Amino acid sequence: MPSKRLSVVVTRRLPEVVETRLTELFDAKLREDDRPMTRGELVDAMQEADVLVSTVTDRIDAGLIGQAGEKLKLIANFGAGFDHIDVATARSRGILVSNTPGVVTEDTADMVLALMLGVTRRIQEGMKVMQEGSWQGWAPTALLGGRLGGRRLGILGMGRIGQAVARRAAAFGMQVHYHNRHRLRPEIEDALEATYWESLDQMVARMDVISVNCPSTPSTYHLLNARRLQLMKPSAVIVNTSRGEVIDENALTRMLKAGQLAGAGLDVYEQGLAGNPELRDMPNVVMLPHMGSATQEGRVEMGEKVIINIKTFDDGHRPPDQVVPAML
Repeated sequence: MPSKRLSVVVTRRLPEVVETRLTELFDAKLREDDRPMTRGELVDAMQEADVLVSTVTDRIDAGLIGQAGEKLKLIANFGAGFDHIDVATARSRGILVSNTPGVVTEDTADMVLALMLGVTRRIQEGMKVMQEGSWQGWAPTALLGGRLGGRRLGILGMGRIGQAVARRAAAFGMQVHYHNRHRLRPEIEDALEATYWESLDQMVARMDVISVNCPSTPSTYHLLNARRLQLMKPSAVIVNTSRGEVIDENALTRMLKAGQLAGAGLDVYEQGLAGNPELRDMPNVVMLPHMGSATQEGRVEMGEKVIINIKTFDDGHRPPDQVVPAML
């Protein structure tokens, strides 16, 4: 007699090939539309499922986990970040949490460089001129930006994505510097030609570009607070493709308005979906809707990792991408 298939509830629409495979392997309940689940819908899903496939738009806190059914044994997150899940409470309830690390590395690093170029070369301003039909022709002093080559890049968080950014930045002729919780091994540091700064304050004060690539944890909340932002050079640019909470967004907005920073490229926001409304009207700010990992290839690979984690769990083994206490 065939064994009962795992009940899997998916909270958002996923690439079609991923959804098809999920339904082939499990008793999968998919979304008919792509709106985020309400809190009530998440409660219902967590009461009926053996496995919940969540995304970054699902805030799975202690209160929600407390209402989970006895069946729920795995939250297989579609994404590398897991700060939206109370992992400690899940563990105390015997619920495992897995993620999809490494898949978005190259795509996110590409977007970091795109944002750097967008801000420093004033691409957004040039696009606006063309879209409005107001271009009067080429002029020697029109829309002058600055080149990336020769600039000092300070990478905040030198994990997979930070290192991928470093490799790309070196190809543009940038000088790579970094601050990390732990210093890289000498051979990695040498390969990246990266200079380590133990003091974040000293690094940000000397950089031309800061790229935020660290995860969101209690220790990184407002790591770039008002005081640290004020250490930056007025000619400096800041790029964030990690989590909005790492930067004090109100302080950043004030400094950009006052001309105390040259510009910002943002893919994530502290304040809601679109960040501080005042940022939208600034010509020196490039804003994207959390597109860092948005490639077809990357999202399919994320789905494949989710499936591997669920299948491994279903076979009685630890999911290969289980989130463990050392990661918190």
